[in-house]
Amino acid sequence: MKTPIWQIRQLAKWPSIAAKIVGLSYLASSQHSSPQERPVFSSKKATSAVEKNQSPTKGKKGKSQANSGHQIPLHKRRQHTGSSDTTPNRGGHLSPKSRRRQSQRLGSPVFAFLAIACLTGAIGHRFYNQPKLGVGTEAPRTIVAPESAQVVDKATTEDRRRAARFGAFPALTIDTTVNEQIRKDLNRLLEQAKQLRDIAGSLPYVSTTVLSLETQRYLRSASGWEWNQILKSLPPAASEPAAPQTEEAPNRQPPTTSPKDEEALVNDLRERAVTGLYRGLSNILGSARDGAVEPLREQSQIALEALKNAHQQRSPAEFRALLEDIEQARQRYFRALSALSPNTSTGIPSIYDARLLELSDKTWEKTQQQIEQTATEILTQGIPPGLPDRILRETVQMQVQQWASSPAAEIASKILLQVLQPNLVKDEEQTRLRAEQAAQAVEPVVVSVREGETIVEAGETITEADFVLLDRFNLTQRGINWNGLLGLGGVVAAAVGVYLLVERKFYRRARRRDRFLILILSLSAPLLGSIAPSFLSLPAIGLLVGSFYGSTLGATVVALLTAVLPIGLEIDVSYLLAAAAGGLVGSIAAGKMRSREELALLGLGVGVAQGGVYLVGALIASATAETVWYTLGTTSAMYGLAGLAWSVVAMGVSPYLEHLFDLVTPIRLAELANPNRPMLKRLAAQAPGTFQHTLFVATLAEAAAKALGANVELVRAGTLYHDIGKMHDPQGFIENQMGGPNKHDRINDPWKSADIIKKHVSEGLVMATRCRLPKAIREFIPEHQGTMLIAYFYHQALQRAKEDSSLEVNEADFRYPGPIPQSRETGIVMLADSCEAALRSLEDATPEEALTMVKKIIRARWQDNQLIDSGLTRDELSKIAEIFVQVWQQFHHKRIAYPKAALAAKK
Repeated sequence: MKTPIWQIRQLAKWPSIAAKIVGLSYLASSQHSSPQERPVFSSKKATSAVEKNQSPTKGKKGKSQANSGHQIPLHKRRQHTGSSDTTPNRGGHLSPKSRRRQSQRLGSPVFAFLAIACLTGAIGHRFYNQPKLGVGTEAPRTIVAPESAQVVDKATTEDRRRAARFGAFPALTIDTTVNEQIRKDLNRLLEQAKQLRDIAGSLPYVSTTVLSLETQRYLRSASGWEWNQILKSLPPAASEPAAPQTEEAPNRQPPTTSPKDEEALVNDLRERAVTGLYRGLSNILGSARDGAVEPLREQSQIALEALKNAHQQRSPAEFRALLEDIEQARQRYFRALSALSPNTSTGIPSIYDARLLELSDKTWEKTQQQIEQTATEILTQGIPPGLPDRILRETVQMQVQQWASSPAAEIASKILLQVLQPNLVKDEEQTRLRAEQAAQAVEPVVVSVREGETIVEAGETITEADFVLLDRFNLTQRGINWNGLLGLGGVVAAAVGVYLLVERKFYRRARRRDRFLILILSLSAPLLGSIAPSFLSLPAIGLLVGSFYGSTLGATVVALLTAVLPIGLEIDVSYLLAAAAGGLVGSIAAGKMRSREELALLGLGVGVAQGGVYLVGALIASATAETVWYTLGTTSAMYGLAGLAWSVVAMGVSPYLEHLFDLVTPIRLAELANPNRPMLKRLAAQAPGTFQHTLFVATLAEAAAKALGANVELVRAGTLYHDIGKMHDPQGFIENQMGGPNKHDRINDPWKSADIIKKHVSEGLVMATRCRLPKAIREFIPEHQGTMLIAYFYHQALQRAKEDSSLEVNEADFRYPGPIPQSRETGIVMLADSCEAALRSLEDATPEEALTMVKKIIRARWQDNQLIDSGLTRDELSKIAEIFVQVWQQFHHKRIAYPKAALAAKK
């Protein structure tokens, strides 16, 4: 029964010392904590303070009557109106979520001002010593030279020499070491092919006058099922092959064996054909089939007719010898196929297949010779680096088709493409010498002026040559460009505003520490860019922000920095775009990574993206793209390695930043959810029933979180740790008693039992703090219980109060300390935890009955104001109930009832 509003207001006016102590302690804890560090409304301090001024809860009515009205449960002071989050509760205080949002709104202007000032100061490097009379500006007056001078235009000279170096053609030479390696690889492949053909044996393996070559190919390679069908289709006497003879007896004679021995031999051969080949090699040549006789295929019919003709033309002994030859050929062929299988450790390359075994010895000998000759011709002509695979493949096919036909041509092409590789290498010394000679041939650009000669007329645009002379005579009026700094500040302010809008839309739970971290990471780009403009930290920023706060926020930060940095720093466009590409790739993909290994692989992608974009940009900017391709290869590779290095740096500092700023990334959540974590292993060992309960709750909560679009990783990790406090007294909870005596029956005191139950929250927080769990995980421990009533012991206390009028029951003593769920994730876990035991107890209930029960439990939590700050709506609660029942059905699916006769033991 809820306390009426008028009674709460009346109680608030009573000058109770206990009420003041409780209220002041609550206010103090709320005022001295950050918005994200919400105080746990623990009963330790408050209760101890209250107990000093009042009698124990389990006492006489007369002694506790005056103070009982002041201990109003927190949930009864909530105002459940569905209005603005800033609506105060009945106690006059904002909820933790409201305080957090209000603090965020108050902190946004401070952060914006700080970010604008810091970023403007770090990025505006060029405005600190900027000439007012720069290249492209108009001269305010006519300026004459105070003295004669000759000044070298270093910038123009260097540009021309750089263009000359890039325009120099590289010198190529044949690398004999590569040719030697190619020949070794080719001989190795040909030797492996010879070994395979030796295993398979010669083809034909019998005279072609007896069986045609195609028939022999088919009989040797037919599947076990097909060969067995052919044997069954032969006349009984004809299908009895003779016992194998030694190679020293080519003229086989009919064996002098008894009919029983002949029958045993036939059965043995048939057993090998049916069982050995059928079960061992049918997965290579065809699917396994039943032993029933089925219609033969066309090839099988042709082979069968050939065998029948051979049987008619030969004696039974000769025909049995023929079958034995076929059987031996099949065994050798299948051994060769087994060596070709990728599951074997023979070292045979995957380029070979069964077609190699189908070539005749004469054809294979010719193919070998032509392969070696073709390889020599191609290597003599030379294969340049960077040659597309398509062109090399077409060249090889064109050469091979001149002397071979399919399938020999296909085998030869595969062998050549397997070993051929670029054998033309750049002669570094000659190329460098040629490029340097071309650069030195460029004369320095010298700008001359005589004393009194006009450098620039008033109103004329200052050129590079004019600027060199003006700077030589200190006439460029260098100084701080305040207008430029103010303009840069305006651009930075706009960028910060865009960031705040994106943050508000996609990451509303950002804390002050999160913004501070993003600001620090953003400042690293201009600070490092002013020192080494070619190595910007955008890839590391993208990886870190993307993995910490999501792909959208990471990509936004990288894009805004890319737009702002060139305004205040002198950065080459190719370097900037390459770093931005690496940062964007890292930020977009980092939010989807779920392990450190995936993040390491992403570093390779970042390096490839950075190096590739730099190469493309440099090629576009150059007029001689074909020449620059070779010249820029090394630079692009180094820049790609720089992107990989930034990824390594990001992975190295990521764990430290996660702990320092209390971050919960998907990767860290996945690591925390590992059941081999020490805390979870302790839970499974010390409280196995609680651990099983936790797993089922996690299954329910994950399914609901996924359907509602909540943070599934956070729900999974938080659920696994939400009941770790039960390890302080495992036997105090029914799931760990394993059918043994109930500890609470021995205690026989509902007040003490309620304290034991509530203690798993406070002890859980202590354990979570000791093992340094993130705050987002620790919040699940108190919030999954909220301020719910421990109904069993509360009603037990009421029953005792009826029997003993001296006892007084205070509902607050049987409620959890709270706070109530402050997020959708903790709210989902509260509902899953509440419904788990009820769903487990259902055995023969229908889904409709289970859904009715679940909705009843959820409705009770809603009416108890436990979900007021969670952000869950009524529609979502209905959806959660349906999902819980679906998961329950998956765990309690029906099975077929076996008849007693099927279960009885056979006699």
